[in-house]
Amino acid sequence: MILKIFVDEHEQDIKVPDQIVTDAEDYFAMLDKDMDSGFQMSRTWVEKPDLTQRCQIVSDRILTALEQDNKETATLMAAYILCRVPNAYAMHLNLEGDMTLYDLETR
Repeated sequence: MILKIFVDEHEQDIKVPDQIVTDAEDYFAMLDKDMDSGFQMSRTWVEKPDLTQRCQIVSDRILTALEQDNKETATLMAAYILCRVPNAYAMHLNLEGDMTLYDLETR
């Protein structure tokens, strides 16, 4: 599986082995449990992030992982998105610092 990541004008494909999407469910459940208690999304506190917001939160971690050349974390976070939104195709990010503007593209 592939999740395309667009950061402003740059495009990068994150290749996610199918096995990670299924084998990391315990980790994904832990991420969900953490987000269940609310999350600071840029300047806004979100009491109960919905699925789109959860993908934005995880995408912010992808952006950080890419900036730090941490391919393993980027792949794991992309796997979360592909697991929770099976028809996900791409995530559009920006460097403006507002994760609420991230846009998930589906097929």
